[in-house]
Amino acid sequence: MSGDVILSELSRIHPVSRETFARLKILVARIEEWQKKTNLVAPSTLNDIWNRHIADSLQCISLKPEARSWVDIGSGGGFPGLVIAAIMADYEDSSVSLVESIQKKCSFLRQVNRQMQTRAQVYCGRIEDINSFVSQPEIVTARALAALPLLLKLASPWLLNGATALFHKGREFEAELADCDGLWEFDLVNHRSAISTDSVILEIRNLKQIKTNAE
Repeated sequence: MSGDVILSELSRIHPVSRETFARLKILVARIEEWQKKTNLVAPSTLNDIWNRHIADSLQCISLKPEARSWVDIGSGGGFPGLVIAAIMADYEDSSVSLVESIQKKCSFLRQVNRQMQTRAQVYCGRIEDINSFVSQPEIVTARALAALPLLLKLASPWLLNGATALFHKGREFEAELADCDGLWEFDLVNHRSAISTDSVILEIRNLKQIKTNAE
């Protein structure tokens, strides 16, 4: 597809400026380069990266276009974190924090963040060890990181303080929601993915931890 066609398709999810598109092209080029030595995305999705990864990530912005402070946990190959950072680069009052535990992937995130000239902060370490250093965001995102009960635990320092979660999930999301019974209470909005009929984005607000008898 030509650049104009790709830009048009992306803008159906969320408006993308020419400047943002230029940043996203850098991200795609670096993914294709690093993928030869580091598994950043599933190899089967590489030929459809603009749809499966870029457009999919843009859905987070389309759901919360007014948000300016974001934390992406388990950022890996930069989805959705670096895509969010590419959009937020147009807003001087924005902040994007990327949390990743694997050093090689942190190196990738830092290199691409620098080349895209975005202002994301990359934190390299386990989420449990990093969360106290990351400012309270409006939105916490995660994509293909962990089952929902664990995701809520990892993100709880921010969610319990009022942040909203946007978690990409696949066809097993209902079972994961059931696994949260007795552990967590929250308000839920289930957004069907515009990219894949098998996927959803779970919007979770007002998280509360349910006390167990042991507590």
